[in-house]
Amino acid sequence: MVATKLLHLKPNSFLPFSIFSPKLSSSSSLPKPFILSFFSSGQTQTFSYGPSLHKGIIPPQTPFQTQNQTTYQPEEEEENLIDEKKFTRIFHLAALRVPANDCFALENRIRGHLLNWPRVKNIARVPGDEIEEEMMTLLDKRKDGEENNDEGEEFESLVLHRDKLVKEFNYRGFVKFKNLAKISRPGKRKRKEKKEDEERKGTERKEFCVVEVVEEEGEGGEEEMKGLLGEEFKGGRKWKGSTRLLLLDERYGDKGLEELPEAIKAVLVEENGENRTSTIELVRCKLILFYDYWLMNEILEALLPEGMIIPSAFETVGHIAHLNLRDEHLPYKNVIAKVVLDKNKPKIRTVVNKIDAIHNDYRTMQLEVLAGNHSLVTTVVENGLRFHVDLATVYWNSRLATERQRLLSGFNRNDVICDVFSGVGPIAISAAKIVKRVYANDLNPCAVEYLERNSVLNKLERKIKVFNMDGRRFINAMFSSEKAHSITHVVMNLPNDAAEFLDAFRGVYRGQPRDKEFNFPMIHVYGFSKARDPEFDFHEVWSQTL
Repeated sequence: MVATKLLHLKPNSFLPFSIFSPKLSSSSSLPKPFILSFFSSGQTQTFSYGPSLHKGIIPPQTPFQTQNQTTYQPEEEEENLIDEKKFTRIFHLAALRVPANDCFALENRIRGHLLNWPRVKNIARVPGDEIEEEMMTLLDKRKDGEENNDEGEEFESLVLHRDKLVKEFNYRGFVKFKNLAKISRPGKRKRKEKKEDEERKGTERKEFCVVEVVEEEGEGGEEEMKGLLGEEFKGGRKWKGSTRLLLLDERYGDKGLEELPEAIKAVLVEENGENRTSTIELVRCKLILFYDYWLMNEILEALLPEGMIIPSAFETVGHIAHLNLRDEHLPYKNVIAKVVLDKNKPKIRTVVNKIDAIHNDYRTMQLEVLAGNHSLVTTVVENGLRFHVDLATVYWNSRLATERQRLLSGFNRNDVICDVFSGVGPIAISAAKIVKRVYANDLNPCAVEYLERNSVLNKLERKIKVFNMDGRRFINAMFSSEKAHSITHVVMNLPNDAAEFLDAFRGVYRGQPRDKEFNFPMIHVYGFSKARDPEFDFHEVWSQTL
C-alpha cells in the first residue's frame, strides 16, 4: 500500500493574481477604434487630490496641446512608439524659500500644509544658489584667517593641507598615522571602478520631476509682508548660503499671504524676530512632471482606447517580463510592451508574450519577444539559490514559488526525494539543501542540461542524481532498485498529466522481501480540475488509474 498525498488545483489556482485588472467604464460595450487616444472623452470630470495626466498644464511646444488623437501605426519602430513629451505636465505651486539650515525644523512645524504627492519630495533645491558644505567650510576658515591676520598664516584648502602633512611626516609620524597615505589617495583600480559606476548610473538615471522658481515676491510681496509683519519689516532679496524650497500644498498655489493658513503666518511672524528682517520668502514655482514620473497603469490608461482592460500585471522571470495578453490587446502589444519595459528598467530588459498554449511533452511555451533584447536566457533567484533558465527550451513558472516553499517546509534532513518531473530543478535543488539525497528526472534533455548546470552552480551536485527518461520508466527503475527502501517523498509536479502516471506505482513492492521494515513514501501529485467538487473528481481519476 502506498500512502498518497494528492493535491487538487483548479485551473486558475496557479494564478495567485489576475493578469489584468479591470477598468470600469460605462462605455465598455462601445466598439473600440484602432486609435491611441490620450483622452477619448470630452466630458468634464472631477479629479481627486494629487497629480494626474488629466490635470496640470500641457507645455505649448508639444503637439499634445490640441489634444488631437494619435493614430498608432503598427510598423513604427520601437523607439518611436510613444512620444514621451506628450506626457509632460506643469503644475503651479507656492513655496517658502528658506535657508537650508532651517529647512527641516520648519518642515516639521508646517508638515500638514506641505505638498503630499507620491514620489515628489516637498523639499526642493533652488537652482543657482547651492553652495556645497566643503565650500562653506572653506569660506568660514578664510573668514577666521582674515580675523586672525596677526599670525600671518596663509589660508589653504583642507586637501592641500592634508597633502602637505603627508609629505612632511617622517617615519615616526607615519607610525602614528599609518593609514593616512592610503586614505589620501585611493588606488587606481578603485578610482576606475568608481568612474565606471558613475557613468553607468548617469546613463540609466533620469529626472522625473523638476522644480523651477518662476516668480519671487517683489515689491508687491514686500508690501504684503509689511502688512503682515509690520511697517518696520525690511525684506531681503540677498541670500547668503544655500536655500531650500518648502513646496506648499496644491490648494495654496494661487493664494496670497493673507490667504495662507495660520500655521504658516505664525512661522513668518516668528521668523521676523526683533531685527524685523525675515529670511523666508513666498515664491511661485512650477513643478514639471515628465514621462518617467507616471505609473505604468496611468500611461496605459491614456494610450489604450477607453473601456479596454488595462494589462497591469505580468510574471517576472529574471530580467524577462512574461505577458499573457488578451486578443483585444494584440493590436497594441508593442505599445504595451514598450511601457512595461520603460517602467520596470533596469530590472526588466525583455518583454515577451505567450502566443499559444502548452501542447508539447516538454512543456515549453511559444513566446514572442515584443520589446527589449531578444535573449530568453536569464538567471532566477529563489530560496537563496540561482537557476539558469532558457524560456525558449525549458519551462519555468515564478508564481509557483510559494507552493514550492510550502512543499519544502515538509522535508527534513533524513528524507530522500524522488522528483519525477524536475525541470531545471526548482524543487530538486532547493530540497538538496535540506534532505539527505535527491533523485531528479525530466524528459526534456535541455531541462536536464540546465538541471546539471544549476546543481553545480549552487554546489549541490554531490547530493543530486540526475536522470533523463520518461516518468513512468523512471518510477519503475527507482522502485525496482535498492533505492526503493530509502525513498520517503515522491514529487509529481506535472498538473496536466501527473495523474496518468500513478499506475506506475501498482505492484512496485511485489517482488520486495517482506521481512524488511520500511516506510512507504509520501506521493505529492498536482493536477487541474474544472469540476464543482475537485476532490471528488480527483478521487474518480485516481480510482480509475490505480
